[in-house]
Amino acid sequence: MTGSATAASRQALGAYGEELAARHLVAQGMALLDRNWRCEAGEIDLVLREGDVLVVCEVKTRSGLAFGTPHEAITDAKLERLRLLAGRWAAAHGVRPADVRIDLVAVLRPRRGSSTLEHVAGVG
Repeated sequence: MTGSATAASRQALGAYGEELAARHLVAQGMALLDRNWRCEAGEIDLVLREGDVLVVCEVKTRSGLAFGTPHEAITDAKLERLRLLAGRWAAAHGVRPADVRIDLVAVLRPRRGSSTLEHVAGVG
């Protein structure tokens, strides 16, 4: 597989995971406010509202565990950047949430068998 084919495959896997995560969270009663919001500091995969809480959701999708679990990708530096991005998103949209929460949705899509999804609320 060429580099661009590999990148396209990773991008497709990520888009699959984000779509699965968005559908799951909306089915759980959250309101989807934004997807793939970007600024110069980075990107937020999903922005949702649960009651009066602004939820910034990082979606990590893997086809296997050779490079670690999705949970291991949420480092202290990643959490700090997500907190910064949450503030930037809120300011850009004129929103003053009562609280902000960072969630993780871990999607595992193996080559064989069904995908699994785990929602971890409040990872940081």
